[in-house]
Amino acid sequence: MKIAVDGFGGDNSPSEVVKGCINAVNQADDIEIVLVGKQDVLEPMVRERYSGDKISFVNAESVISCEEDPVMAIRRKKDSSLVVLFNLLKDGVVDGGVSAGSSGAVLSCGCFICKRIKGISRPCLIPELPTLKDSTVALADCGANVNCTPEYLLQFAKMGVAYMRAVRKIENPRVGILNNGAEDTKGNELTKNTFALLKASDLNFVGSCEARDLLSGDFDVVVCDGFDGNIALKSCEGTANAIFKLLKEGMAKSLRAKIGAALLYPVLKSIKKKLDYSEKGGAGLVGIQKPFVKCHGSSKAKTFTASILQCNEMAKADLCGKITDIIE
Repeated sequence: MKIAVDGFGGDNSPSEVVKGCINAVNQADDIEIVLVGKQDVLEPMVRERYSGDKISFVNAESVISCEEDPVMAIRRKKDSSLVVLFNLLKDGVVDGGVSAGSSGAVLSCGCFICKRIKGISRPCLIPELPTLKDSTVALADCGANVNCTPEYLLQFAKMGVAYMRAVRKIENPRVGILNNGAEDTKGNELTKNTFALLKASDLNFVGSCEARDLLSGDFDVVVCDGFDGNIALKSCEGTANAIFKLLKEGMAKSLRAKIGAALLYPVLKSIKKKLDYSEKGGAGLVGIQKPFVKCHGSSKAKTFTASILQCNEMAKADLCGKITDIIE
């Protein structure tokens, strides 16, 4: 598989992007990477650390910033790293794409250049979150669509199911709807109407999921609009970061704490690995005709590596074909 990576997307580009790409090709034998961006900057950085032939380059002279209007930017900046990357995807030169660039520009490129899968009203962003049961849960949507209809959310659920079947090999994923209570009658108008659609569908719908149960492992797919999903996602990430920080500070306070930390080190390391969202990659932009992963703007090398591997799995599993099947 050839995965195109936006060399200038995100706050820590291009250095962390380059490190992530090198780590990815060293970890996986079945990946080739096409780095898109200013080649005179990217190529020397790669050659300093990597002498193999699994990383190539496509030049792109400009970058779309997060401050620019997404639609206007992709029209004006045809030579930007993001637009060039999506054209490589559209033309079949590469099998998937990864970027930590502007979310709005990524969505616009996905819809206007790659195009939506037939029958999909809106693409959505689906990240995988770690759970307490050594599994992950797909959150659909985490920020692509703030204003939704029940029909959109039903499609998000179907795309989430297709994702977990294809990528995580779960035959009959359990679907829940993010809600402010576990009872069937809870929720606002959107949630109640979506609940009825999900219940009447042929999906394995198991009911409402309160925010505190999102990481319980009792759900494989949790569906919501992009506003609620983004808040839920960032709340989980913020809580995990706060726990890590408090543990680190607490372990440094006394000799007894340091001794206890040393004894518990294997357990603490395992917990950190399980809860560290950067280990899981980015959010799949699902519903367009090619596999694509959108990373956090603040992503570092570890996340880029995980996202490239994630995109590779999406491409190998023919996720877009599976979504077409479930929508039809």
